[in-house]
Amino acid sequence: MARVLVVDDDDSLRESLALVLGAEGWDVGVAANADEALARLDDAAPDLVLCDLRMPGRDGLALLPELARRRPEAPVILMSAHGGEDLALEAIRRGAYDYLAKPFQPAEVLLVLQKAQERERLRRKTALLARDVERAVGERPIVAASAGMIEVLELIERASEFKATVLLTGESGTGKEVLARAIHAQSPRRGEAFVAVNCGAIPENLLESELFGHVKGAFTGADRARRGLFVEADGGTLFLDEIGEMPLPLQVKLLRVLQEEEVRPLGDSKPRQVDVRVLAATARELEHEVAAGRFREDLFYRLNVLRVRVPPLRERREDIPLLVDHFLAQFRDALGKPVRGIADDALARLVAYRWPGNVRELENVLERAMILARGDQLGLRELPANVVERDTADGAADAAGADLSLKRARRAAESEMIRRALRETDGNRTHAARLLGISHRALLYKIKEYELRD
Repeated sequence: MARVLVVDDDDSLRESLALVLGAEGWDVGVAANADEALARLDDAAPDLVLCDLRMPGRDGLALLPELARRRPEAPVILMSAHGGEDLALEAIRRGAYDYLAKPFQPAEVLLVLQKAQERERLRRKTALLARDVERAVGERPIVAASAGMIEVLELIERASEFKATVLLTGESGTGKEVLARAIHAQSPRRGEAFVAVNCGAIPENLLESELFGHVKGAFTGADRARRGLFVEADGGTLFLDEIGEMPLPLQVKLLRVLQEEEVRPLGDSKPRQVDVRVLAATARELEHEVAAGRFREDLFYRLNVLRVRVPPLRERREDIPLLVDHFLAQFRDALGKPVRGIADDALARLVAYRWPGNVRELENVLERAMILARGDQLGLRELPANVVERDTADGAADAAGADLSLKRARRAAESEMIRRALRETDGNRTHAARLLGISHRALLYKIKEYELRD
């Protein structure tokens, strides 16, 4: 339910607007002058402001800068029975969204409010997309050639089109947030906000406010209202990372939000409807947490609609040469280093290592190596001692049969993508080439090269 604050010294107009807008589903707050409006601004937390131009004391034009400073996300529509086109232009020049000349019909007010609400929704969406662009899935491609990760990618691709909750499980550093962003980027909500929060990184006494919002004065230090991440993600996707760290009291409230699709900010008596797709991730075994009484069983089943286990890097060693190639190209551009490759013995150690920190640890090791590099190739001397030392017998045994050739790893990845494209297009090579972003002639050549005719 959107909130509008009506500011006008005319009692009858305030009452009539409150009745008309309330009947149309708006949550209406009222104020008789500029000072009263500013006093109510944090409590009312309006999405829009409908303000008279001529009022005793501070007028609407003088109020505009303070509204813009205190509530920049709330468009202001000025109203006046005085002045004409020049005054309307001046109001817009000073930051008003629109201008209504009195007297007006209720339908005019509703239309202007709806247009302003839509503009603000688009503005917020654009701002959130711009904020996330550097971390978007297109900027963090998922590099995979192993059967386990190909299966994960196919699973999230099928899950993307539905609103069902997805629970991503796996060790820390395996890339669960990257996969969550991939789900969002392939979903019908791709044009809306993707909002991520680490439930284990925020103190328990602040997490509820962070998720659900609060009104001014709800607790010590709440000197202004906060929307909350569920409202920020309205229409889009909310990613709850490390959901296993969430305190039990908050688990009850999260379950209610998932069931009722509405949130109630701290200190507010009115709930607010939200349309949010929830993705969750955890490095914990939630079944064990449920058995130990640290995680609610009903919330677990609510989250566990579609479960995706992300394999640790030691179970997908075929991906390591491709990941090395990917990170070297990334850091070569970012650091301006001329490194073009990695020595065979250094790559062998990377494949043999156990990677307790998974892909995140590999990325950090390669960034460090690039910073230390003096030539055009990484060698053993650029790798940390714990990776170089041959005390990882299990890792060496696991890697004994691993293919360390970047060329062969790329061929494996390419052939798998071509197979998927041909399956997706029922064998139509023209359409498959379009999906792959290559020419029809190039596809025919690769089908022959990889012996994929059957």
